[in-house]
Amino acid sequence: MIDALISLRLALKRMLSRIDTPLLLALVAVMIVSLLVQASAGEDPVRAAFPPLVQLAAVLSQAVRFVIGLVALLVLANTSPITLRTWAPWVYGLTLALMPLVFLFGSGRSANLWLNLGVFYLQPGELLKLSVPMMLAWYLHREPLPPSWKTLMLSAVIVGVPVALIVKQPDFGTGMLVLASGGFALFLAGLQWRRILLFLTAAAVAIPLGYQFLMPYQKDRINVFLNPESAPQGAGWNIIQSKIAIGSGGLSGKGWGESTQASLNFLPEHTTDFAFSVFSEEWGWIGVLTVISLYFFIIARSLWMAMNAKDTFSRLLAGSLAMTFFIYVIVNGGMVAGYLPVVGVPMPLISYGGTSAVSLLAGFGL
Repeated sequence: MIDALISLRLALKRMLSRIDTPLLLALVAVMIVSLLVQASAGEDPVRAAFPPLVQLAAVLSQAVRFVIGLVALLVLANTSPITLRTWAPWVYGLTLALMPLVFLFGSGRSANLWLNLGVFYLQPGELLKLSVPMMLAWYLHREPLPPSWKTLMLSAVIVGVPVALIVKQPDFGTGMLVLASGGFALFLAGLQWRRILLFLTAAAVAIPLGYQFLMPYQKDRINVFLNPESAPQGAGWNIIQSKIAIGSGGLSGKGWGESTQASLNFLPEHTTDFAFSVFSEEWGWIGVLTVISLYFFIIARSLWMAMNAKDTFSRLLAGSLAMTFFIYVIVNGGMVAGYLPVVGVPMPLISYGGTSAVSLLAGFGL
């Protein structure tokens, strides 16, 4: 029995030695912020009757997801890059195969995003945020770099098929994040600047054409972003209330649990898409600056690890995941502040969400 405990202790110590301590501590700090937000803003029938009570249901649910995510982080951090590279096509194929099931059996309030597996809900689009950069890194690892036109065409297929399926759900925000992960992998693979400028020019020309194919609610989001006061009781409500929440926080905030925009239900989706608005109202500019600093430390640390990777696959995978996390933060931060259209992208590791939290932590394990 003693020998077994000693062996377990040594095995655990060996696994923990593969973890980057500064990065892990920063992630844990952000997760603590998430639990504070959920405890303050979480919706629960008990709180409606007893406002002082902490939202144990939301907090425990989020904490369980974080634990699962940390286990995934630990396992993947102790998986060799060679094994990950071998798995990449299989992981990509499996996650891609889940997407048609969403159209047949999916559920959701405004879009069919989740598969009900009985014990929990699975969002395949979130898994593709990991499998697409894995597959692209696997492919680019085998090709001469910088990528040729042939390599770019095949890369476009690897990224384009899952993006098209995700946008079709419709989940425009997740689709754009998956597209960004592919773009970052190609950029880190040494894509020439003249080709980058060519693609950016083509994208700028395609935007007016693409607008014609957007769904009505997506057009409304863009129009409201440009002028939210044009529909203060309609599509512009979310942005207006979010800006009120952020502005009313001032320098030091109203205090934990004192968000009037959330408690009085002025701010919709205050545990998910607009959770950072609640945090801003309660903790003010000082709290926002602290969390943003944590985020940028996480991104910088991840990019430093990518730069020191020993092979092309590891460098491209780590770098693209780090930069996609950066886009996560920028898009949600810009969205809740009214600088970007509302696209349904949560604030990473702060907004309430199961598959998202687990996939993000798994990504840091990678």
